[in-house]
Amino acid sequence: MCYHFPMVNQIRELLLDDGSSPYADWFNDLPPDAAAKVATAKLRMQLGNLSNLEWFRGIGEYKIDFGPGWRIYLAKDGIQIIVLLGGGSKKGQQKDIDRAVELWEDYKRRKAQIAKDVKKQRKE
Repeated sequence: MCYHFPMVNQIRELLLDDGSSPYADWFNDLPPDAAAKVATAKLRMQLGNLSNLEWFRGIGEYKIDFGPGWRIYLAKDGIQIIVLLGGGSKKGQQKDIDRAVELWEDYKRRKAQIAKDVKKQRKE
């Protein structure tokens, strides 16, 4: 007997140094119908359905064909961790992409610094 288990991703929101989440800030301002579509897209990503995702400049853009063309910006940290960076609409796409790239680069720098600090502490 053969069982097929779907790919399950861990979905996490990027947290800034002050504890805020750019994704949550964006999501909380969405109208209810758009928030429902975004929540559905998030669940699909968690279950491994990344068919509406386009990758470029180190980040992903999940396109939602609804309203003004909603987008979720994200990156992958490892194989199964998706980090939500923010969102927007087609109208503000370039600004949103630039911001997501900036946030992702900052995340990687902070993660590398933490790893370096942990390694240093282990040697002491």
